[in-house]
Amino acid sequence: MSTSAPPAGGPDIELEIGGMTCASCANRIEKKLNKLDGVSATVNYATEKAKVTVPTGYDPALLIAEVEKTGYTAALPKPKHTKAAQSDSDDTPEEDAELTSLRHRLIGAIVLTVPVIAMAMIPALQFTYWQWASLALAAPVIVWAAWPFHKAAWTNLKHGAATMDTLISMGTSVALLWSLYALFFGTAGTPGMTHPFELTIAPSDGAANIYLEVGAGVTMFILAGRYFEKRSKRQAGAALRALLELGAKEVSVLRNGVETKIPTDELQVGDEFIVRPGEKIATDGVVVSGTSAVDASMLTGESVPVEVGEGDPVTGATVNAGGRLVVRATRVGSDTQLAQMAKLVEDAQTGKAEVQRLADKISGVFVPIVIVIAVVALGAWLGAGFPVAAAFTAAVAVLVIACPCALGLATPTALLVGTGRGAQMGILIKGPEVLESTRKVDTVVLDKTGTVTSGKMTLVDVITEPGVDRAELLRFAGALEDASEHPIAQAIAKGATQEVGTLPTPEDFANVEGKGVQGIVEGIAVVVGRESLLADWSQKLSREVASAKSRAEGEGKTVVAIGWDGQARGILVVADTVKPTSAEAIQGLKDLGLTPVLLTGDNEAVARQIAAEVGIEQVIAEVLPKDKVDVVTSLQKEGKVVAMVGDGVNDAPALAQADLGLAMGTGTDVAIEASDLTLVRGDLRSAVDAIRLSRKTLSTIKTNLFWAFAYNVAAIPVAALGMLNPMLAGAAMAFSSVFVVGNSLRLRGFKSVAKQ
Repeated sequence: MSTSAPPAGGPDIELEIGGMTCASCANRIEKKLNKLDGVSATVNYATEKAKVTVPTGYDPALLIAEVEKTGYTAALPKPKHTKAAQSDSDDTPEEDAELTSLRHRLIGAIVLTVPVIAMAMIPALQFTYWQWASLALAAPVIVWAAWPFHKAAWTNLKHGAATMDTLISMGTSVALLWSLYALFFGTAGTPGMTHPFELTIAPSDGAANIYLEVGAGVTMFILAGRYFEKRSKRQAGAALRALLELGAKEVSVLRNGVETKIPTDELQVGDEFIVRPGEKIATDGVVVSGTSAVDASMLTGESVPVEVGEGDPVTGATVNAGGRLVVRATRVGSDTQLAQMAKLVEDAQTGKAEVQRLADKISGVFVPIVIVIAVVALGAWLGAGFPVAAAFTAAVAVLVIACPCALGLATPTALLVGTGRGAQMGILIKGPEVLESTRKVDTVVLDKTGTVTSGKMTLVDVITEPGVDRAELLRFAGALEDASEHPIAQAIAKGATQEVGTLPTPEDFANVEGKGVQGIVEGIAVVVGRESLLADWSQKLSREVASAKSRAEGEGKTVVAIGWDGQARGILVVADTVKPTSAEAIQGLKDLGLTPVLLTGDNEAVARQIAAEVGIEQVIAEVLPKDKVDVVTSLQKEGKVVAMVGDGVNDAPALAQADLGLAMGTGTDVAIEASDLTLVRGDLRSAVDAIRLSRKTLSTIKTNLFWAFAYNVAAIPVAALGMLNPMLAGAAMAFSSVFVVGNSLRLRGFKSVAKQ
């Protein structure tokens, strides 16, 4: 890669690259683009895309021309619409045509090659003119089925380069040409000639041997590897396409009071649209009127519908499960949460991890070295006095076994499948470099509010005076508090409604500033608020209830007292509750070898109480929002590798400072933008899943790379020493690619801790 840095603030251009057949191709294009002044490019073989940073005002046509000079095609991507089906339908025919062509060549190769291999391996099948039948069957395979390899090799040759296709084309072409020579000018065409199958190469008269099964077999195996690779790339990208498919295609918009159906991509910010029960919400917005339950499971994985009413935000692609809603659009097109999620997934799949850059460098120099080894092997065998056929066969075996397709597939397939699976689970990995971070992290800092706790006040306890009916106390308190806008009042009203049902309407209501509320409910004068408000009405809590109030306040909870008919009747305890899954998530983080640290602006007592509830030993409390980043920095100075989980705007600097930032998707856009991983659900167990998935993906990449390297390092000397039949070499090489793709696809079965 070029060391020249791109100009600060330069725009990014994305190009769709065609004609690449291996990682070496991507490496060549990348080098070519990086030689241009002020250009920094990354080319990804798996996604067939180039991400290019250029100076402002740079003409993309120059980039396209440079790629075409290298012998490949390039084009600017087609405009993306929120109407996902349209963009998908634009791409599908081209993608299907490529896959269909490969499938046809593969089927043809299998049908024609199997008899050729059978005759070459089983002497009993070698009838009088079997060698001529082999030629008739193998020639179309080596010429037609292998045509993409020959075409790519010729393109590379014109540009003075050698890639994996050069190896394949050379190996198969030489096998065919040698066989033609032996049949027409040697003794191989003699009726009754037999060709025993051997694992090793014995010295013999080269003119008596044909290698049609080598050329046809190698072509068949490599086509099979290419076909399954291409298909797996399509499948691995399915999560991204599925995200885009989630969006609604049409929307009923209200303009000048008239309801009109329009395509979703014509929606504008500020438009009000109708969402009927069962319909998808067309775009991100705010409810103007109506109440309903919204099913966001397809986007967040959360199965419980969310209740929404006037003023509540809603997300595009979620389903209205209840009543009729009128929604005002706040974000449309590429600004919506759905589009941003898709972009995050795509960016992650287009980037390159450190391990992938290593693989790309190696595959760039690998091909020339292999060709040199093959030539040296050929010369050594000839120099040692062996027949030409034995020398040639050893050289062909080297060329065939060295094809580095497993090396080229090792990282991209694992990244594609891993990030795709993450998207399905509501885990968005921003870039492949994140994977390395997850392996090194040893400390995880957790913001308390909204991450470990729900971030919303909830009624957690009701303690009544002796002889007082709990349901009656909740009805009276809930009725008065329902008329107040205060968050604590709303928490009490909501808790009361859930427990006793519909609340009565107060006949009189007054807000006592700084103390609470008072009013008349069902003809009874009720006061709800601080203990001092009750004292103003000469109402006093009993010793037992007062003691319970002190204990609750000592735990950082908020306590509201209630009285009527001249007596104190009890207390209601309100608190920010711990999410039910947080304790399980903390244990999961510990199981991964991480040390959890609770970070909060609350007082020490409240923080310790929450920490004890979920199993965290280390607490950093009473931290101002602006000081959170300093906490992360100080931990890093102690030598810790820190992950930070947060959801608020004030968490953004700390998320950016941390070695690994994880943002709760239920939080703010600023936090999400500053993080490395976004957890769409508000469940802390997603953080455990994210780290597990990232580590699993990295482990898969390393397994793939080890297999590819070990395979090539071990196999090339064996082939050069003449101990491998070239056809077996081809089968082994193709198997190595299938192993790598299969190993990567195992990531699709990754399961969440929540479901284990």
